[in-house]
Amino acid sequence: MTSLLKVIQLYKNEKTLIERAIKNNREAQHVLFKTNAPKMLSVCRYYIKDLQHAEEVMLNGFLKVFNNLQSYRGEGSFEGWIRRIMVRECISFLRKKKHIEFPAEEMDFKNDYVNNIQTDIEIAQIQQCIDELPEGYKMVFVMYAIEGYKHHEIAYMLNITEGTSKSQLFKARNLLQHKINELNKTSYGTN
Repeated sequence: MTSLLKVIQLYKNEKTLIERAIKNNREAQHVLFKTNAPKMLSVCRYYIKDLQHAEEVMLNGFLKVFNNLQSYRGEGSFEGWIRRIMVRECISFLRKKKHIEFPAEEMDFKNDYVNNIQTDIEIAQIQQCIDELPEGYKMVFVMYAIEGYKHHEIAYMLNITEGTSKSQLFKARNLLQHKINELNKTSYGTN
């Protein structure tokens, strides 16, 4: 006697899941949260050093996601839509905490930056180097190098000039390169 188990797929696709979540279906909301939370925590962690604050910002971001879910029009990826909300939440959190400073000093910098960092250090060490950047440098670096925003978008979101965004990125890269070079010297025992 063979018994057949029938597997029932709860949600066929993301669109159905979103439609049900809009109707306040808690199970659908839970699945959306569970599917996207790890990536979004990672996004928040890029901006916010303290894991507990990053988690708090992520949860506040998801509150906004679910409160505004009906405004998602299906244009672009759903994950990208959530990601933009998370980035804005991080910026808002840091502004409230007054952690963002953009030094006004202007400097010459190259538009075409060549990454010449060669390293064998661990990702955790690189994250630590990023965490140690001044908040303004860090925010612009993460938005540009990791999130892929353009300078005009960064300038708009942070209420700074495009030149300030470029300058902050240039300074962040230089400081990161210096920190990584120091770590490399230490790891190779030459320091």
